[in-house]
Parts: sequence; C-alpha cells; structure tokens
Amino acid sequence: MSRCDVCGEEVSMPYHCRHCGGTHCADHRLPESHDCTGLDDWDDAGAVFDSGFDDSVATDRESGGLADRLGLRGVGGPLAYFRGNMTYTFLGLMWITFLLQFVVGFLLTGTFDPRAFSLDPTWRAIFVLSPQHPEFVWTWFTSIFSHGGFGHIAVNSIVIYFFGRLVEDYVGSREFTYLFLGSGAVAGLGQVAIQAVQGGTGGVLGASGAGLAIMGVLTILNPHLRVYLYFILPIPLWVLTIGYGAISILGVVSPTGGLTGGNVADAAHLIGLLIGLAYGQHVKDRIRVPDQLQFGAGPGGPGGPGGPGGPGGGRRRGPF
Repeated sequence: MSRCDVCGEEVSMPYHCRHCGGTHCADHRLPESHDCTGLDDWDDAGAVFDSGFDDSVATDRESGGLADRLGLRGVGGPLAYFRGNMTYTFLGLMWITFLLQFVVGFLLTGTFDPRAFSLDPTWRAIFVLSPQHPEFVWTWFTSIFSHGGFGHIAVNSIVIYFFGRLVEDYVGSREFTYLFLGSGAVAGLGQVAIQAVQGGTGGVLGASGAGLAIMGVLTILNPHLRVYLYFILPIPLWVLTIGYGAISILGVVSPTGGLTGGNVADAAHLIGLLIGLAYGQHVKDRIRVPDQLQFGAGPGGPGGPGGPGGPGGGRRRGPF
C-alpha cells in the first residue's frame, strides 16, 4: 500500500507522476490536481500533455531550481537515493558518526582510548546527551548515532538492518524518519531525566531506543514473524519483544540495574519499545501486512536463487 502525497489516502494501485515523481491517488493523479512541480519545467503548462519532444524542455531543465538538481523533488539527482532508503541512510550515519567519535576524540585528547574521550567535556558536548546539559538540543540527535563501542553499534545495526527495512516499507520513508528520530530523542531524554532525578552524571548515547521502537512497531504489525535468537533459536517476534520488555523493566526498577548490571540505558530501551508498540497500534488498521515476506538476495542478486521472486525465496526472518 502507498499513500497519496496530497490527501494521504492509502491506495493499492497508486499513480506515479512521471513529471515530479510523486505518488497519487486517482483523484490527484493529473499534474494540475496535485500542483505538479514538473509544470515549472515547461514554458507552457499545457505542453505537459504533448508528445514530450518540445526542445524547450531540455533548455529549461538545465536551469531548474536547486531542489530539482539535488533530487529533493522529481525522480533524479544525487539525493534521490535517500527516498525510500532511510533505513540504510541511518545505518550509514551511525557508522560515520562512530568513526567521527574517534577522529574528534583523537584531536581533543591525543589518544584513541574511548575512556579518555568520555572524560573530555567538548567531546561529550558533541556526542553525548547528558543530564547536566539537556539544553544542548543537537545532542538529542547526535547521541542517537553515537555509540559506546563496536559491540554496541554492531548489535544496534543488526536490529535496524533486519527490522528497519520492513517497517519503512510498511509506513513509508517519511513516517519512518519521524519514528526513528523522534523515538530515539524521546528515549534518550527519558533516560537522562531519570539519571537527573537519581543524581547521575553519565548521559546516554546509542540508537537502541530507536531500534526497539522499530521492533515494537513490527511486533504489532507482524507478531508471529520468526526470528532467530542469537542466530540459532527460532522464536516468534512477540516472544522476543516480551523478553526485552521484561529485562528493561527489571533494569529500571532494580537498584542494581537488573540483569544488565546498571551499565545499560534500560529506561531508554523501555521508552523506545513503548513508543513503537503505541505507534504500531496507531497504524495497524491502515497498513496491509503480507503473509509472506521475502528477504534479501541470494546468489545472483534480487530475483536470483534465494532472493525475492527467485527459487528458494522464503519467509523473511530476523537474526535474533
């Protein structure tokens, strides 16, 4: 199912405008019905309905606006890749930010030791959302993409890679972006609020809150999706979600930090999961979830053996 860019209606057979690249329902499929930005590329708006061989098209296109050249609208441009690929965009930003943590840390401290980074106030002001400085608004978001170590970013990347693409397909790239950034920021702020009440000074960083929000949405939309715990034990997704929720609750209420020993942002995990469950409940009635979910590309790429539409393609499964 896709959503009309004008009225937001869910449509099973959307119309894709070849002039602006938008997605529209039957009522808004004509260029004049959706205020088509492609009309600006023609000397005469009526020429949109001609054969397309008007020489003025090429001349005007070369002098198009910045948004057209960057791919913010229409179908081309260097930024066109990001439309429909926000899952992989966020994954890329996570690893770029992780690299920058070491680059900036070395420039500030002269060492690549993360323990030294965490003590530098400038480094913390860039990457860490802290209870001492919640007014540093940029850290609401930079902290989502920052991580405390390779294992931390690796686990979050696996969750987002396997579950994020599914959720983005279900809700669309725009709402997925809002969900990822919004849940990550709210989860982080909730964690530092608890730390502030308890007199803590640590701070929080990582995409775990956003990752668990994604898992929460998918639990509502497809609770029986089979996942492999530690890549070995097959279980339905709802069991994994209950397990994560229980561990997070225990970590929040236990004075010793529960099973995680107090070194994990259990409150952020729990908040992110609850946001995802609530959002999934909100959208489940307007999203059609297929019974069979194809995943990935086997030998030969998409459509080849093991890929979508190819021999051996099966139900999509996660790794946990």
